[in-house]
Amino acid sequence: MLKDLQLTLGALQLIAMHLQQTSALTLQQHIVMALQPMTLSRQPTAMDLQPMITLLHKVKDLLPTVLTLNPSARAQLPTDMDLNPSTSWLQPTGWSEAYSLGLKDSSLMIEDQSYKMSPKAKRAKQNLLSEDKENEDIDYSVPIFTGREVSISGITDTEEERIKESAAYVAKRNLFATGEGVSASKVAKSTSEEEHHEKKSRKVAIRESAERVALKKTLEETQAFHKKLNQDKLLHAPEFIIEPRSHTIWEKQNVKFHCSVAGWPAPHVTWYKNNVPINVQTHPGKYIIESRYGLHSLEISTCDFDDTAQYRASAMNVKGEISAYASLVVKRYKGEIDASLLYAGTVSMPLGLGVTPHGYASRFEISFVDKFDVAFGREGETMSLGCTVVISPDIKRFKPDIEWYRNGILITPSKWVQMHWSGERASLTLTHANKEDEGLYTLRVVMGDYYEEYSSYVFVRDADAEIPGAPGAPLDVQCLDANKDYVIVSWKQPAVDGGNPILGYFIDRCEVGTSHWTQCNETPVKFARFPVTGLIEGRSYIFRVRAVNKAGISLPSRVSEPVAALDPADRARLRSHPSAPWTGQIIVTEEEPAEGVVPGPPTDLQVIEATKNYVVLSWKPPGQRGHEGIMYFVEKCVAGTEDWQRVNTEIPVKSPRFAVFDLAEGKSYCFRVRCCNSAGIGEPSEATEATVVDDKLDIPKAPGRIMPTRNTDTSVVVTWTEPPDAKELVGYYIESSVVGSGRWEPCNNNPVKGTRFICHGLINGEKYIFRVRAVNAAGLSEFSQDSEPIEVQAAIAAPSPPYDIMVLESVRDSMVLGWKQPKVTGGTEITGYYVNYREVVNGVPGKWMEANIKAITERAYRIQNLKENMVYQFQVAAANLAGVGTPSLPSQPFKCEEWTIAVPGPPHDVACTEVRKDSLVLLWKEPVYTGRSPIAGYYVDMKETEAKEEHWRSVNEKPLQKKFLKIGGLKEGVSYVFRVRATNQAGVGKPSDVTDPVIAETRPGTKEVVVDVDDNGVISLNFECDQMSPNSKFVWSKNYEPIEDDSRLNIDTKGGKSKATFKDLGEDDLGIYSCVVTDTDGVSSSHTIDEEEMKRLLALSHERKFPTVPLASELAVEILEKGEVRFWLQAEKLSGNAKANFVFNDKEIFNGEKYKMKVDQKTGLVEMIMDKLEDKDEGTYTFQLQDGKATNQSSLVLIGDVFKKLQDEADFQRKEWRRKQGPHFVDKLGWEVTDDCNVMLKCKVANIKKETHIVWYKDDREIMVDEEHDFKDGVCTLLISEFSKKDTGTYEVILKDDRGKDSSELKLTDTAFADLMNEVCRRIALSATDLKIQSTAEGIRLYSYVTYYVEDLRVGWVHNDTQIRFTDRVKTGVTGEQIWLQINEPTPQDKGKYTMELFDGKTGHKKTIDLSGQAFDEAFAEFQRLKQAAIAEKNRARVLGGLPDVVTIQEGKALNLSCTVWGDPTPEVSWLKNEKSFVSDANCILKFESGKNVSFTISTVSTLDSGKYSIVVKNKYGTETSDVTVSVFIPEEERQSEQEKKKEDKKMKA
Repeated sequence: MLKDLQLTLGALQLIAMHLQQTSALTLQQHIVMALQPMTLSRQPTAMDLQPMITLLHKVKDLLPTVLTLNPSARAQLPTDMDLNPSTSWLQPTGWSEAYSLGLKDSSLMIEDQSYKMSPKAKRAKQNLLSEDKENEDIDYSVPIFTGREVSISGITDTEEERIKESAAYVAKRNLFATGEGVSASKVAKSTSEEEHHEKKSRKVAIRESAERVALKKTLEETQAFHKKLNQDKLLHAPEFIIEPRSHTIWEKQNVKFHCSVAGWPAPHVTWYKNNVPINVQTHPGKYIIESRYGLHSLEISTCDFDDTAQYRASAMNVKGEISAYASLVVKRYKGEIDASLLYAGTVSMPLGLGVTPHGYASRFEISFVDKFDVAFGREGETMSLGCTVVISPDIKRFKPDIEWYRNGILITPSKWVQMHWSGERASLTLTHANKEDEGLYTLRVVMGDYYEEYSSYVFVRDADAEIPGAPGAPLDVQCLDANKDYVIVSWKQPAVDGGNPILGYFIDRCEVGTSHWTQCNETPVKFARFPVTGLIEGRSYIFRVRAVNKAGISLPSRVSEPVAALDPADRARLRSHPSAPWTGQIIVTEEEPAEGVVPGPPTDLQVIEATKNYVVLSWKPPGQRGHEGIMYFVEKCVAGTEDWQRVNTEIPVKSPRFAVFDLAEGKSYCFRVRCCNSAGIGEPSEATEATVVDDKLDIPKAPGRIMPTRNTDTSVVVTWTEPPDAKELVGYYIESSVVGSGRWEPCNNNPVKGTRFICHGLINGEKYIFRVRAVNAAGLSEFSQDSEPIEVQAAIAAPSPPYDIMVLESVRDSMVLGWKQPKVTGGTEITGYYVNYREVVNGVPGKWMEANIKAITERAYRIQNLKENMVYQFQVAAANLAGVGTPSLPSQPFKCEEWTIAVPGPPHDVACTEVRKDSLVLLWKEPVYTGRSPIAGYYVDMKETEAKEEHWRSVNEKPLQKKFLKIGGLKEGVSYVFRVRATNQAGVGKPSDVTDPVIAETRPGTKEVVVDVDDNGVISLNFECDQMSPNSKFVWSKNYEPIEDDSRLNIDTKGGKSKATFKDLGEDDLGIYSCVVTDTDGVSSSHTIDEEEMKRLLALSHERKFPTVPLASELAVEILEKGEVRFWLQAEKLSGNAKANFVFNDKEIFNGEKYKMKVDQKTGLVEMIMDKLEDKDEGTYTFQLQDGKATNQSSLVLIGDVFKKLQDEADFQRKEWRRKQGPHFVDKLGWEVTDDCNVMLKCKVANIKKETHIVWYKDDREIMVDEEHDFKDGVCTLLISEFSKKDTGTYEVILKDDRGKDSSELKLTDTAFADLMNEVCRRIALSATDLKIQSTAEGIRLYSYVTYYVEDLRVGWVHNDTQIRFTDRVKTGVTGEQIWLQINEPTPQDKGKYTMELFDGKTGHKKTIDLSGQAFDEAFAEFQRLKQAAIAEKNRARVLGGLPDVVTIQEGKALNLSCTVWGDPTPEVSWLKNEKSFVSDANCILKFESGKNVSFTISTVSTLDSGKYSIVVKNKYGTETSDVTVSVFIPEEERQSEQEKKKEDKKMKA
């Protein structure tokens, strides 16, 4: 068995070493695992041998290679026959022992899996040899262990198993990393033979003893490791070492995706198609998924078009999930190709098909449409860039990657930048533009391995300053060197200083999550970096910067990205070990607290930055510091002294960085640092060298050699040289100025790198000068010298190639070619073309030959001396002042042969001009080959650019005789193409080449030809262009043919204006006049002069030659306020030299006492005023005007009745004016009816003073007014309440004072009174309230209230549309302001709708109420109740009268009282005395006679009869009581005697 083991071991060691050298590490790992039992140097068993024998059979094919590389090893290996498993040496007796112990094959054998070569993963650390020994030739292997010896199939293991696996992995890794326990058999030829003759027992004993010690140590380390195991440091999330890549294949081919994944525990990989998991069982034979030794694959068999999709590999374990994507494009070949060439698994294509990364003969064409141009914005604005992307071919399931770059750096979405891809258009939006956003923006469209880019510059200017003269905001604020309580903030200086030098900058900080900003520095700092201290560890901050000059403080910059105040090691640890998902297990390790240790001195102390304001120190923590955190004290001293002073006396710093302020500028200082903790303060570090407090970084010098060069119509390229000895340059600012203006404007607001910049936004044709200054953290340099002036014009370049070469005519030995003008002329006109040709024999082109030596100016050329029936190719090159451009691509092969067709050849030189939103003009030239008969006309075809060929349609039904056509009816924004066909008697010929696509649109700034007639009557056509280049020219044509005869037209061009003047416009000049501006983007226009237009222009010309003064109004007359007569007319326009003559009856009159004349040239007003119009002034008045050459006149005839009427009006107006000199009426006396239906007489007066009196009269009798009028509003009023017929009459009001008097009269009689009463009645009718229902004891009453009632208001009632006839039962009336209808004893026939009609004399007014249903029932019930109450009231018992309230009577007299009572039935009568029943007796006699007479008699009254007596009458309807008080008195004499008598009686009793 030992011999068998040695043979097997030797073979496997050789193969393992070979696999290691060839990087087949996965297979090598299994071999090393099989060698693991041999590392213990114990007696081998069958269990040790079996895995090695099994593995050897799997790798025996590698033995020939191994033996070739190492022939000396052949003797140690068994023969090929010996490798047969039936060989005795491979069948040890130990097998039976193993099976007798109950072991199964699965525990003895490694899983049978195929081995495939795979590249070494980047994260794999399988070779534990040191770097310097990696390339040595060694013949031993180091075992590599993973957590388990078999592949992990999933993530369903228990937590306990995972911990054991992790522990085993770490223990074995540590074991072999230290070299302990590793057994190596090294073959050394130089070893002495004596070592082989030592006794075997001694060697084995020593080896076993050493291995036992090593094994014991390993076990102890493993147990210690279990105590401190922290699974978060061992487990890690999946990571793709090799991601699957995309494929493009043909149909029926196989494809295989590969990926390699690392992670612990081993991740489980799932494959998806378009985010749907792939199920192998549902598609048998379609998909094969394999996972072997970390290499995962998905194979798709016999792909079809439906397999085009996005595939995803998802790897997942307990630490997380990660996905990788790849696309598959399956192409369908349309041509004829042998299907055997596409056999799955093999690739063999014809030579004509090229191979690209996306498949065979495939390439994506990416083009940009509607591109974004150079953009200008301002800080705070929203800017958007967009571009339409066209990709051909369009594969729906294969989408492009859209990437945006700024200055070559990929842009990611943020709160400042938003990106959108609609599937056709890519857009980028700057939600709040800042100067940091300025730069070159590039849109990159990526399709697999292909991509296309488009770039344009975006400029962002400063926002308007809140304080005039304040500088622009700083930009690009960044945080550097962040630590626990310290960070360096850097920024870039603004380009705009507001006209005053920037004095410095303020830095503000804000804690994330708050909105409170704190200023970090008290005084402005000039250096563009500043250390901010005093931060709180663990908190995050953002920063901003403000610039300040003597005018004020700028707006703040854009805030920086948040930065956390953390130790750099903590920050790096957080980045490299992101938080993982919860695993359900927390392992906490505790360490015994160590005794306090005073920290040692810091190391590597140095000054990393020194400025005039501060010095920044940096150091490393000490090695000796204990387990607790440490802090630092910084000390300084003046160089050359030992007077150390502590800088941070109050609070020690936590970070190994510190900024020292308050240093004297120019002095030298030394610094040192001490560490401290709870144990005390340590020794100081070594002091720094003497540091001078001054800026180490100097402001750069000015750049030199400023060189501007032309670029485009609105931009200039500026170059310069870098300033000498420049350090840490941030960039450059460029400024421009129009020559002579003295005003400089920044060209960029974000410093640019490099020494070249394109300044955009300049004015074409202006001359500019430029200057540049450099920027670094120390500040901005001086400006460079001004550049030489340069005029902004497009640079001249060679033209682009002509295109669309076609044959216009072919004969036996010559051919006529035509082509299209280059799309880019190079900034100047094309001077000519050069044509080359070559023969093509059997598809093989020959050498190019020149067809012309002298340049040709036409785009058609006949090439002579060709060979008949020879095939030729042609190319054309255009030339201008810059030189000859690139030749065109070779044309199609054309055969030189005689054309014998009867129809004409194709027209050529088809071009579009005068493009507008709904029309354009198409021009062409006649065919060179006319066919067998003359050309009879042309047909024009058109279609939309994207439409198919079958959508061509003819524009004209009949052939056109002319070679131009204006095409209308186009749709705005739609792209069209056109072609022309010629026709003759034989038929219609071949169409011309299709024009370039033309979009129907009227471009901004488009101008038209304007026809003008000047003051001299000269007729001209005028055209302007503001888009001209230096070489642009105006080309005029008539009927789109060049104007060669200048006898009728004179053309004058100056700058951007051109004028075509007619010498004598006539019928010969009728036609279409067009003007084209060369070297522009199609600037053109035309004007048609037909017979009608010619007549209009000639009439206008005659008017201009013989001008008249245009009149806005003819001569007119009017009466002025004082009775004066004013004659006037107004001209539309008069110059300062205009004159006027005034004529009366053919005699000129002049300014004097009677005539006042005036000419106002500004307003064109000419007038004459006469004080009085007399009889002798009857006649004709004429005004004659003269203004330069222009004249005009206007007359007015005043005779007969016209004159008499004007004279009377003037007299009346004169009297009126005199009247108005005193108090007078502006508005005569009138009336109005108020809302209260009263009549108010009113008039409006003027020229009133305090002494003015107003008196009212009616029928010549003065009306007394209670109070005087104060004339406050200039209105006098007289109020007549409840106006009626009695108020008819004539009313007059008189105003008078010492200046005179005026009166106004108003007759209110007859018709006037009737009209007023009608209005009063109308107002009263309108004031009527809605009808209401009232129940009475007699019946039901309907009523309405008015303001007041007059007899002229006629009232009528209608019941159910029938006029009511009034009777005793139904009657109407008016009580005060109430108009009513009384229905006595109502019956059901009285139900219905009632209408009250009020007629004011002109119109009727109606009020309606519905007396039916519930309304009638309720009213009728109330009537019944009131009726019964009335009956009860009428018949109830009552005392009608006769009893006084009080009776006073002398004692001894007789009292007789009587009264009458009534009631039906007769009431009962009773008496009460002092509220007690009282009956008749001898003294008092009570009588009730005839049912109505009641008497009360006392024959002799005494004082006892005094009291209140009440008579009570009562029947069934009620009771009534009447009271009388009886007072009996004793005379005075009797009273005295009675009193004396009483006194005597008392004495006697006494």
